[in-house]
Amino acid sequence: MPMAVSHQNQLKTEDSQFSFKEIGNEGLTKRILRKGVSWQTPFSGDEVEVHFRGHVENGTSLESSYDKGFTFRFKLGQCEVIKGWDEGVATMKKGERAIFKIPPNLAYGEEGSPPLVPPNATLIYEIEMLSWSTIRDLTGDGGIMKKLIREGEGWATPREDDEVLVKYEARLENGMLVSKSEKGVEFNVSDGYLCPAMSIAVKTMRKGEVAELAVRLFYGQSKNSNMTTELDGVSPPDSNLTSIKLELVSWKVVTDVTGDKKILKKIKKVGEGFDRPNEGSQVKVIYLCKGEDDTVIERKGSEEEPFEFTTQEEQVPEGLERAIMTMKKAEQALVIVHAEYLSGYNNSQGNTANNKVLYYEVELVDFVKEKPFWKMNTEEKIEACERKKHDGNLLFKAENFMHASKKYEKAVKYIEFDHSFSEDEKHRSNTLRLSCNLNNAACKLKLGEYIEASRLCTKVLQQDPSNIKALYRRCQAYMKTSDLEKAEADIKRALTIDPNNRDIKLEYKELKVKQKEYNTYEAGIFSTMVSRMS
Repeated sequence: MPMAVSHQNQLKTEDSQFSFKEIGNEGLTKRILRKGVSWQTPFSGDEVEVHFRGHVENGTSLESSYDKGFTFRFKLGQCEVIKGWDEGVATMKKGERAIFKIPPNLAYGEEGSPPLVPPNATLIYEIEMLSWSTIRDLTGDGGIMKKLIREGEGWATPREDDEVLVKYEARLENGMLVSKSEKGVEFNVSDGYLCPAMSIAVKTMRKGEVAELAVRLFYGQSKNSNMTTELDGVSPPDSNLTSIKLELVSWKVVTDVTGDKKILKKIKKVGEGFDRPNEGSQVKVIYLCKGEDDTVIERKGSEEEPFEFTTQEEQVPEGLERAIMTMKKAEQALVIVHAEYLSGYNNSQGNTANNKVLYYEVELVDFVKEKPFWKMNTEEKIEACERKKHDGNLLFKAENFMHASKKYEKAVKYIEFDHSFSEDEKHRSNTLRLSCNLNNAACKLKLGEYIEASRLCTKVLQQDPSNIKALYRRCQAYMKTSDLEKAEADIKRALTIDPNNRDIKLEYKELKVKQKEYNTYEAGIFSTMVSRMS
């Protein structure tokens, strides 16, 4: 009893500018004796380290860590201590000292804890928050518990496609060290390394962060094919790793440009600002292209004179261009391009045909974006439309019908909304719109997109009902989709307008042949049906 009286007198005489404040709504109160040194407080699941002393209100002294000479650790919010402690300590900051008055319902209740704590006893505790280690359940099922040992830098964490560099130590349940890497090992997050826990945990870490993982279930099952070790022995296949100390040294941001891992961009040096090139941008780059055997295939630009080109103009390989359009000014990256984004590109310094993958070391020196159409005045919109149409014509002559079609589509968008145009500008834009849609219809016929070709011709005919080219090309599209009645209507209409047109006459003859073939086919089917019925 004298010890309890002494402790109570000490608490009463503590000099504190803070009064008791209620925590929650179940009667728990707190008075701060010394403020903490940060704004952070622990979360449920964190392992906290405290010093404490306590007594029953107007009664006996309780256990004291000060008297024992060592600190007390417990996991917050896991029912390892009385509820009053869980709720009270959760409000404390590092370095804080406070007195908590804990009512019976948040302590030992009606039963008490004999012999020291009687039934329905209120407890008084002085608690000093020393530190805590953040512990997180990364999977929600207790399969991976992560304990923070050292905080990392910044706020960013690796993503699924990124390539990370880590150091680690992995141990079995019996404490045996089975695999480690002191120099560091590099792997793609989505591919994983050693066991599933590594990939899951690293996505929650910041640069320089060190953590301990307590691993259970299949999250710790090592895959023998992926395991490398610097030890004399290795763990058995599919062994259960239960402890991994993991340090995230650094990582490279990897962008899956096309979403199918056929164009990957690994950032070596982060660029400036937030802006990126768009279609029609004037860009300056330096790049080196290597094959799968590390042979240099192509080199473009230098620091003194970067290579300059316009995006979406077929001046560089498609895969490389797509990656460049995701880059920021001064960014440096390694771009990995698979074969399907290499076809159709030839260069004078090497042959890409023998490579399934090419590797580009690229620096985006600078770029100037094309002015967006909504910022252009009416004259600028018409001029931009004319430029895109001209580009489309060049691509059509080169038999690059897919990209020519895109140019014509882009050209039409510049003059799509002409309500602010003058009468002369409207006349020019109507002529351009008609020409671009006709040319695009020709592209669609070449590409086998017959329904789209007929739609574009219809748009032209709505604007110019007597347009011979539109009737002729829509007839061709209808014939390909076997809409022979519609095809005949268009070709007869075209002949009425221009009866001496040689191409239209030839198309009409072809239509007649196709109609005859179709009638023969129908007659054969009808004859077969009748013979089966009889």
